[in-house]
Amino acid sequence: MTTADTRSADALSVVDPATYESGPPLDALRRLRSAAAAVWVDEPALHGIPAGSGFWLVLRHREVERVLKDPATFSSWVGATQVRDAQDLPWVRRMMLNMDPPDHSRLRRPLSRSFTPRAVAALTASIEATAAQLVDRMIAGNSEGRCDFAKDVAADLPLITLADVLGVPTADRWLMFDWSNRVIGWQDPDYAASATFDGRDGTELARRAMAQRPSPDPHGLMPDPRTRAGMPDLYAYARLLAEEKRRVPGQDVMSILLAQTDEGGEIVSDAEFENMFWLFAVAGNETLRNGLPGGLITLLTHPEALAQLRADPALLPGAVEEMLRWWTPVMVFRRTATAEVSLDGVRIRAGDKVVVSFTSANRDDRVFSEPDRFDIRRAPNPQLSFGHGPHFCLGAQLARVQMHALFGALLRRTSVLELDGPPILLRSNFQRGVKRLPLHWVAA
Repeated sequence: MTTADTRSADALSVVDPATYESGPPLDALRRLRSAAAAVWVDEPALHGIPAGSGFWLVLRHREVERVLKDPATFSSWVGATQVRDAQDLPWVRRMMLNMDPPDHSRLRRPLSRSFTPRAVAALTASIEATAAQLVDRMIAGNSEGRCDFAKDVAADLPLITLADVLGVPTADRWLMFDWSNRVIGWQDPDYAASATFDGRDGTELARRAMAQRPSPDPHGLMPDPRTRAGMPDLYAYARLLAEEKRRVPGQDVMSILLAQTDEGGEIVSDAEFENMFWLFAVAGNETLRNGLPGGLITLLTHPEALAQLRADPALLPGAVEEMLRWWTPVMVFRRTATAEVSLDGVRIRAGDKVVVSFTSANRDDRVFSEPDRFDIRRAPNPQLSFGHGPHFCLGAQLARVQMHALFGALLRRTSVLELDGPPILLRSNFQRGVKRLPLHWVAA
C-alpha cells in the first residue's frame, strides 16, 4: 500500500462512526498527525448518512489551541459546530455553543454569574453525598456483585447533578438520559429512538412534554435530533420549566439565570433559555456520563494505576486529569474559516470546515511525553478535553468534582474491581461513548 493509500484509509477510519465501536483509531491519528498539523478528510456516504463536503482535521495540540482561541478566524457561528452541516442553521445559530463573541459573551456572562460560590459549594456537597449513595446502592450490603456500571451507576450521577443545576425534579431526570441518547447517539441504532423514560414516575411537566416526543417513521428513522423539529419534547419541557421558575423561583442555577438582567436591562428570553437548557441537558450530561465509565475502563485496563490509587487516594486529582486525556469524551468539534489562513504551512480557504481533534491533540508527543502511556502522576497535563478559549466548558469544575466524588467512593467501598465482560461502545465519531460496562466488584 502506498503512502497516499494509507492516508486515505486512515482518513476514512477517522470519519466512519462504525470504527469507534472498537475505540478511536489512535494509530491512524498518530500517522496523520506525524504527517501534518492538519489533513483533508472526505465525507463519503456511510451507513445511510449522505456524503458531506469534507473538512480539514486539525491534529496537533498547538494548532488545536490556536483554532479554538481565535473565533474571528475560526467561527462557531458561520456553519455552527456540528461536523455535518446543520439542517436548521438559523435556529442552531441561536445556541450559545454556536455563537462567536460578542453574542457568545453576552449569554455566557450571566450564566457564569449564576454559578455563585454559594451555588457551587451546595452542588459540591450534594454531589459527594449522591456519589456515596450510588455506590451504597450498587453494593446494597452484599460482599460482592455484578452490575452494568455505565447504566446502573455512572449515568445517574450527572443526571441527578444536572437536575440540581437546572432545577428539574429528580423524578424527571431520565428524560435527559433519553434526550442525550437521541442527540449524541443519532448514528447508533440502539440510541437513536431512546425512550427509557415512560413518564409514569415523572411530573405533570414531563407528561405534557412527552406528549410531543416524536416517533420513528415507517422505516424506523427519527427526525434529526440536531434540529429544533427533532426535539420538540425537550423544547416543550424547557419552556414549561422556564414558566414555572419565573413564577416560583428556586435556588438552582437556572432560577438565578432567569432572574438576571444584562447591562441593557434585558432578561434572558424564552428562546435563549430553551437553547441553554438544551446545552446543559445534553452536553452537560453526555460528556461526564461517558467520562466516568471511560475512566473506569482505563483504570481496569491499567491495574498498576488502580493499585497506586488505592494505596494513595491523594493521587486522585491527577488521575482524573489523566483519565480525561486518555479517554477523551468529546472527540471533535467544528469551526468554519472566515478567511484564508495557514496552519503550520497548511493553506485553508475561507469557508472551509475546520474540525479540531481533541483525541489527537491529547496524544501529541510534542506536548505529552510518552503520550501512549497512562500515567496518573503526569504533570503538567494540559489536556484539552474541556476545550480551550472562549468556549472552554462552563461545567469543567463540576465535572471534575463528580469524577473525584464517584471514584473516591468506589475505591473506598471496594477491594476488587474487574471487567465482567467486554464494554460495549457507542457508534459515534463525535462522542467516545460507553453503552454498557459489565463490572464485577468485591466490597471492602
